[in-house]
Amino acid sequence: MALRLEDYALLGDTYTTALVGYDGSIDWLCLPRFDSDACFSALLGDEGNGRWLLAPRGGRAVGRRYRGDSLVLETDFATDDGLVRVVDTMPIRDDGHPVLVRQVRGLQGRVEMETELRIRYGYGHVTPMIRSEGRTFRAIAGPDAITVHGEVDWDLDDATGRARFSVGKGDSVSFQLSWAGPRQEEAKLQEPDKAIRRTERWWQKWADNCTYQGEYRDAVVRSLVTLKALSYAPSGGIVAAATTSLPEQIGGPRNWDYRYCWLRDATFTLMALVESGYEQEAIAWREWLLRALAGDPRQMQIMYGVEGERRLPEFELDWLSGYAGSRPVRVGNAAAEQYQLDVYGELMDALHQARNHGIAPDELAWDVQRVLMDFLEGHWREPDNGIWEMRGPRRDFTHSKVMAWAAVDRAIKGVEHFQLDGPVDRWKQMRKEIHDEVCDKGYDGRKRSFTQYYGSTSLDAALLIIPQVGFLRADDPRMKGTVRAIERELCDGGFVQRYSMDSSSESVDGLPPGEGAFLPCTFWLADNYILQSRVDEGREVFERLLGLRNDLGLLTEEYDARTGRLVGNFPQAFSHVPLVNTAQNLADPHGPIHRRSETGKADRNTGSRGKSDRTSTRDSRSPRKKAKKK
Repeated sequence: MALRLEDYALLGDTYTTALVGYDGSIDWLCLPRFDSDACFSALLGDEGNGRWLLAPRGGRAVGRRYRGDSLVLETDFATDDGLVRVVDTMPIRDDGHPVLVRQVRGLQGRVEMETELRIRYGYGHVTPMIRSEGRTFRAIAGPDAITVHGEVDWDLDDATGRARFSVGKGDSVSFQLSWAGPRQEEAKLQEPDKAIRRTERWWQKWADNCTYQGEYRDAVVRSLVTLKALSYAPSGGIVAAATTSLPEQIGGPRNWDYRYCWLRDATFTLMALVESGYEQEAIAWREWLLRALAGDPRQMQIMYGVEGERRLPEFELDWLSGYAGSRPVRVGNAAAEQYQLDVYGELMDALHQARNHGIAPDELAWDVQRVLMDFLEGHWREPDNGIWEMRGPRRDFTHSKVMAWAAVDRAIKGVEHFQLDGPVDRWKQMRKEIHDEVCDKGYDGRKRSFTQYYGSTSLDAALLIIPQVGFLRADDPRMKGTVRAIERELCDGGFVQRYSMDSSSESVDGLPPGEGAFLPCTFWLADNYILQSRVDEGREVFERLLGLRNDLGLLTEEYDARTGRLVGNFPQAFSHVPLVNTAQNLADPHGPIHRRSETGKADRNTGSRGKSDRTSTRDSRSPRKKAKKK
């Protein structure tokens, strides 16, 4: 039986991640990077598809934790004979090789342990050739070679390494797994205790830079550490999640590959980083954005690979049974080929917020933005697939038009607040045209609410973004009516679904109805309450969301209130980003949501007002001083 998603912990080295179950089994690992083929795929099948079990025989887990603010995981197991601790971590790479270190430490009595290491490349499809030498063995197939060293005597059979050993109080037994590509030298064997301590110190030092000092600091720091773990160090890109095909409904077909970087997350992510003191990460994320979208704006995609790759073909892995029988299992994402109007608004807003927060300008940014504006000017009236990547026919989604308005608004601000060049009068006319059309065609007077798309009566939680980008004030009667309608029709057990999920929704998204409540949307509801000065209600929603985190502070994409289960890909960056932002909004009466929503006013904290992106150089960057941890 599959473990609950809540039962998994995250390991990561800012290149890739692994998921460790409460039972001591690593059931998901892609090497050498997030979107590589998995060598452990039991999460989406069974142990025959690859895993690494390390646990006592007949034991049970009695507690687990991360060391401080690090990604060094400790899991305690008890048996009738004693108590042991398994320490798991992925050291930060110093020679380019991904390494996984596991160590068993005896705490009480003497405990019989077992390990089973089954490497299966190609998402559980390819059985490697095994070569052994003493206590080290290598698993080789095609371009992949994994070397495993353990302080045990291995029994190698059926391309699987097994061992049994005992650990007494004060004893320790260590293992190291490393990957090397073709013609690459093997990773050097690391001293386990030093590798664990070094990794703990690295993460703690990074976490200590967090400037947020509010009452939710532990939750905020854990979310920021998770975002850092989901970032790809060489490029600055941040993947949406560590996994593919974890279902939005157990047993259902809404199973997607989220190991890519989405443009729609741009502003939310940048603000979470920069508001928390991580300017260098925000700069890296901005530069990834600029590299990824450079080129013909007609070819701009909604998502890219971690290095900006554009070809993300979607296909199914029919040999995998899927998590808890949820099929199909998909790799790649066909939504990369969709047209989404809202990403123009997210990009323009992200680059505007970067300037607003004093991040030194990039000489390329405004040139790119001008090209995007030229494209948007001729295409904003076109229907699109919408923020939720609808696989039905394109429509005039209200949220998409609002974000087109936001794109134009931020372009105008670039001219008015930063003395950049552009046809501001023409843009102002375009901004008014979009605003008038949305208020006319996207609002249902009888329902007293904005609707999912022009002419519909359905709702969409993305409409909660309207006041965040400053399209209307949060206390505008039309926005208040929209919030009430969403409370009435989209809330399930106190959590918000993305859009109306009934028999008619299939014609919109091209799929049968059924999924959990989308956690970012629930954070957006809390943010709307805060903007409406209903702070206590916003705090109540926020704390309800905090209660969904697993014991290690991690969130998936969605929550199924009927079964009480976290569902969707895990951990989900787009759930942890709004957690950080909403905590900031609760801590500061003029927090990020207020700053983002204010329009027609001089922007605060500009830092670089009056500088043109094209006359500035990267040498002018000078990161802000970090607030010291109290």
